Amino acid sequence: MTPRGLSVRAAGNEPRSARDTLLKFSRYFVTGGVAAIVDAGGFAALHYLGVATPPAAIASFSLAAVVNFFLTARFVFGQRPTGRGFTLFLLAALIGLTVNVGVTVAAVELLGLLPVVAKIVGIGTAFSLNFLLNLLVVFRATP
Repeated sequence: MTPRGLSVRAAGNEPRSARDTLLKFSRYFVTGGVAAIVDAGGFAALHYLGVATPPAAIASFSLAAVVNFFLTARFVFGQRPTGRGFTLFLLAALIGLTVNVGVTVAAVELLGLLPVVAKIVGIGTAFSLNFLLNLLVVFRATP
């Protein structure tokens, strides 16, 4: 328990302080920002070199996913990257993508939000879900 009585139980039943979780969330935000820069920068560079939009987008996203995984494993969760972890990380990312698109479409169609505003809501929702999936599944503490 933390001094204020707040704790979160990890999958391995170790108490996790709210402060520790907030620190990981902050670091996760940074790694996501770095990955977004890699994605956008890689896309721009490939596009500048004459690569068509779809393959440039796929290549830059793929590079950003690898960078994001390694940074998240080391910087956020202090773990050694593994093949199993990378597979789980990509599955969590696909779940996040599904939620992102679903929330965006629902916010436009059902709530009447402007598409850009809806996309921001979708991104925020998926980001939070992906953090939880990474915290509790992909990089969970093992007993």
